[in-house]
Amino acid sequence: MVSIVAAAGVLLPFPFYYALWTNPQRWVDLCGRGADPCHRMAQVSHVLKALQLLALASVATFSWPPPLYCFVLLAAGQYLNFKVYQLLGEAGTYYGVRFGKKIPWVTEFPFGYIKDPQYVGSILSLVAVLCWVPFLYVLLWSLGYVFMIWLEREEDPATRAKPLS
Repeated sequence: MVSIVAAAGVLLPFPFYYALWTNPQRWVDLCGRGADPCHRMAQVSHVLKALQLLALASVATFSWPPPLYCFVLLAAGQYLNFKVYQLLGEAGTYYGVRFGKKIPWVTEFPFGYIKDPQYVGSILSLVAVLCWVPFLYVLLWSLGYVFMIWLEREEDPATRAKPLS
């Protein structure tokens, strides 16, 4: 049986990301003068991520040991996420370019080798939990990432440093 609450929990962050991507000045204004919109976005995103994980846990059936592919995919996915954060930092990861911060264009691995490495890493991590979580919830969450890849596809490095007021 599909849990509507769990499905909604899995999709919860994506309207927030959409709103910030499409209306960055509103977020900057909402954060107020002197506040870092990237840091505020990171804080809200961490809460939303925790709610997503709780939603997944609510429909999961845990068994041990999981198949080896779970460990391999999870390790690969989390490595990509770690590497992206290491290279971009908080401002680069949390829409700094949209909030008027000058973020250098990165070409070091995994950038330049994998398109959208953070989202690919996240999807790999989700596929890894298929050994515990029903397919529908992994699919919904992955479709959220696919939507964000589509939304962010037009990012132009030449316009990365447009300051917002």
